[in-house]
This record gives sequence, structure tokens and C-alpha cells, in this order.
Amino acid sequence: MASITIRNLDEELKSRLRVRAAEQGRSMEEEAREILRAALSRRGRRRANLASSIRQRFAKLGGVELPTIQRDLPREPPDLDA
Repeated sequence: MASITIRNLDEELKSRLRVRAAEQGRSMEEEAREILRAALSRRGRRRANLASSIRQRFAKLGGVELPTIQRDLPREPPDLDA
């Protein structure tokens, strides 16, 4: 297995990771692996349908009914053979 080193991690973030790991009964290293696994496995689902993701994110705010706009038929294209 590969290993990585994360440099310049601020103390607050490290402390939050330590607390989160303790709450889950894991080491900090295992908790970091779980966070990476979860973040990278979600990536594929998020790309599936952007419109659905946006709709889900804002669904709790309620919908908006927009009026239907009456549109004219498009004009005939010019005859370029003349």
C-alpha cells in the first residue's frame, strides 16, 4: 500500500480530526482514510446529473412557479438561392 505525508496541517484541523476519529473509535490515520474514501466515492455520483444535484440542494427552500411566456413561431429562413 502507498503512504502519503500531509504537511502544514493547521492545529485546529488536526484537533478536529482527532476528535472525529475518537468519536468513531478509530485512529486518526484510519479516520483520514475513511474521509478520503467517502469523498472520492461520492465524486462519481455527483457528476451523474448536475440538474438533480442542484434541485436536491435547494429543494428545502421550496419551488418557484414561473409564468409561461407566449412565443411567436420562428421566422422563415432567407432564401439564399435567389
